[in-house]
Amino acid sequence: MYVASTRATRGTSRSGGSRIPTTVVLLGTVSLLTDISAEMITAFLPVYVIFNLQMSYLQLGLLDGIYTGATAVLRLVGGHVADRVHRHKTVAAVGYGLSAATKLVFPSVGASAVGLGGVLAVDRAGKGLRTAPRDAMISLVTPPGRLGAAFGVHRTMDTIGALLGPLATFAVLTWLTTSPGPIFVISFGFGLLGLIVLVFFVRQPGRERVPGKKITLRDTVDLVRDKGMRRTTIAAGLLGLATISDVFVFVVLQKVSGVSPAWLALMPVGTALTFLLAATPLGRLSDRVGRWRMFFAGHVVLGAVYLLLLGPFTGVPLVIVTVALHGLFYAATDGVLMAHGSTLVPERLRASGLSIVQTGQALARLASSVGFGLLLQRLDFSTAVLIALGAMVAALVGVALLIRPEVAR
Repeated sequence: MYVASTRATRGTSRSGGSRIPTTVVLLGTVSLLTDISAEMITAFLPVYVIFNLQMSYLQLGLLDGIYTGATAVLRLVGGHVADRVHRHKTVAAVGYGLSAATKLVFPSVGASAVGLGGVLAVDRAGKGLRTAPRDAMISLVTPPGRLGAAFGVHRTMDTIGALLGPLATFAVLTWLTTSPGPIFVISFGFGLLGLIVLVFFVRQPGRERVPGKKITLRDTVDLVRDKGMRRTTIAAGLLGLATISDVFVFVVLQKVSGVSPAWLALMPVGTALTFLLAATPLGRLSDRVGRWRMFFAGHVVLGAVYLLLLGPFTGVPLVIVTVALHGLFYAATDGVLMAHGSTLVPERLRASGLSIVQTGQALARLASSVGFGLLLQRLDFSTAVLIALGAMVAALVGVALLIRPEVAR
């Protein structure tokens, strides 16, 4: 089994020490700058689509699905190529560069839903290419016993960008102009800075080498056949199917709370702030109590978010509590899943293995975005959220039965 071979290969020589590797911090800086760029667009998207372009909830769901999962297969491509040529940094740089370039194309598509969807697809293609190689680099330079902490630090820095991005959008919309042009240009500038840091400051990490052994597609197939990997991917996918995307959480929250639509640009800030405060502590805690257990608990918290969207509370207090729990959900799941996945595959297949888990989750969230958009198009908000809550409960029960105790660590 790959789990056994990974432990045997890596041993305990790298398990000591408490210092987070410099490469992790540098990659965190890249993600910080890139997330400012990405979250400026994410914060602007619901306002732009619903209020500027007057699109339906179903159209928003389709666009959000494209943004989160339509190019998920490229995660597999990015992971496999990075492992095969041993150029994780190069593949990641191509992905970061592709996403940055799309920010200059957004204004040219205007109100075309097809054009907007195409640009979003190319942007997410860049994310699909870069994510697995980047996470593989983090895992390759980090001792096994510190994976949760390392991914927590990276996601904390990433979240600083997620916090600053919506604030930048809000500032532009409030103090400069409601025209989308400046938002896209500023977003491009931050994306370009992130690419510069990656290219000139991050080093390609070393890896486990097996003489005479070349990485092939058969290796990826063998990863899928491994019980631990297969169950983890299926479980993450089931939970992803029951996960309402951020844009719909915020849209529903704005409607049920009764606050001004202007709050849509600020709600991601509340989520990001909680994530910022909790990602590193929960990552460290996951190293002690079990990374999969932490991941599972995070989805229980997301179920509580759904309950709040159905509850009797309204106004600003509902917004504050809901976005705080939403951020706690991400802090307990985002980097923790990659830390858990890193223990299931050997170093030479690390990017390929992580890309399998990421692809399963991304495809599930694509289906969730489209499905929930369709529910909002046909049903009232309360009924749609109630269906999502039922799906989450069913997914949690199914995952609890699927993941065995020896894999739950």
